Amino acid sequence: MTSASASVTRNVLASWLTHGVAIVVGLFLMPYVLGVLGERSYGSWVFINSLASYAGLLYFGFGDTISRYVAKYHAAGDHAKVNRVVTLVLGVYVVMGSVALLVSGALAAAAPWLCDWTDQHLTEIRLTILVLGLNVAVGMTGSVFGGVLMGLRRFDLERAVGCATDLVRVALIVLFLHREWGLLTIALIFLVVTILENLGCLILAYQCFPQLRIRREYLCRDMLRECSSFSAMSFLNAVAYQLTAATDSVVIGILLGAEAIVPYYIALRLTQFIRQPIEKIAVICMPTAGALSAETERSKLNRLLLQAVGLVFLLSSGMFVGGWFFGGDVIRAWMGDHYVASHTLLAILLGAQVLSLPCSILRAFLFGIGDTRSPAILYLIEAVLKVVLSVVLCQAWGVVGVAWGTFIPVVLVELSCLLPYSVRRLNLTWRRFWSEAIGPQLTPLAALVVYSAVVSQQAWSHNGWLTLVSVTLGGGAVLGAVWLAAQRTVRQRVATPA
Repeated sequence: MTSASASVTRNVLASWLTHGVAIVVGLFLMPYVLGVLGERSYGSWVFINSLASYAGLLYFGFGDTISRYVAKYHAAGDHAKVNRVVTLVLGVYVVMGSVALLVSGALAAAAPWLCDWTDQHLTEIRLTILVLGLNVAVGMTGSVFGGVLMGLRRFDLERAVGCATDLVRVALIVLFLHREWGLLTIALIFLVVTILENLGCLILAYQCFPQLRIRREYLCRDMLRECSSFSAMSFLNAVAYQLTAATDSVVIGILLGAEAIVPYYIALRLTQFIRQPIEKIAVICMPTAGALSAETERSKLNRLLLQAVGLVFLLSSGMFVGGWFFGGDVIRAWMGDHYVASHTLLAILLGAQVLSLPCSILRAFLFGIGDTRSPAILYLIEAVLKVVLSVVLCQAWGVVGVAWGTFIPVVLVELSCLLPYSVRRLNLTWRRFWSEAIGPQLTPLAALVVYSAVVSQQAWSHNGWLTLVSVTLGGGAVLGAVWLAAQRTVRQRVATPA
């Protein structure tokens, strides 16, 4: 195994372990918070959070910039340029954090016109928006040091900090959350956790890179110009991501009311639980691709790309199969029979991930080698199309229409535009892409479909969490065993001379 592959493997495993904790936390917290706040207040919380998440646009693409350039200059041993990048991005984030505070003040003033806050204290709504604005400002400034850890490819440490703060969040919510002024309470808890998380990343960044220095003299126009050329396209990518991630809840909240968000958010949250650990592979691959590109290791880069795409396609498709057969049972065990209709939404959203997640790997590698313009523009087109379709289809079909508004743009843009462009730009052939990335995954997936179809017909397979966990482990074992057998066959075929 190459050092690049070993680094990716270590960081992916650390990310998955951390995310496993996050899933357990999320599975507990969501029904708990919903039970304490009630459906209307919880829907209001999701709506306000979705609005606050648009503050992520104030990063202006510098989040990917710091990760890529720290990886690039650290690999080259140029510590001075690493410090210039970090100082520049920190300065940008301090300014943008101040803007976030001003925007949150404006939103708090405009709160009565944002949504129907029936039975909600308007003062609490306004204070919650202000606290979340402060949370954004603090998180933005402190995220620089998490970006340093990512650029150093120490995702394991960055994820460990996230895991620890997730547990702190659970403890604080259980101890302090109550129905009266619950929205403000949970916002304050998020602020405290953000401060702790950023302090942890700051300490670890200095330990991993003792040469790190933040100084005013490191601010220079040359570095700003160099970073801006990358961050401009990364910003378009961030705009697209934000429109994709937060549009659903905002559209439903405005058109159908905050209460209607909850059934959709259940399916969306499950999709996020599944998407995020797989998505971390793309996050980890980008600085790795940048480092390999700096070292002109094109053969290693393409080999790593095909391995990552194949793995992501296998995992996302496997999750879709599991969601199709057992998603309704998971929702029933998690949230109760009242929300079992969310299964349809879950199937549509997971179907979109089968296409979008492998393409996110391609986008990450393109960004890693410095090709940002075309993938960012395509992603932005997809996001705008998603907004338009979500609004139109929501009025026709309700929350199901919003789910289809997510699925259709993925097929139209990612599959028909980004994929062909990436294959050509990364100097791959369709034959190699199919034979090394996609084809080897079909046999394990077919075995998983057969397993799921047989097991789902058994009455015992739908009886609560313990059984569902057992069924999931069994499906993972089937998928893994057949995949390993297929990989062994491929290696033997390659080793055998023609």
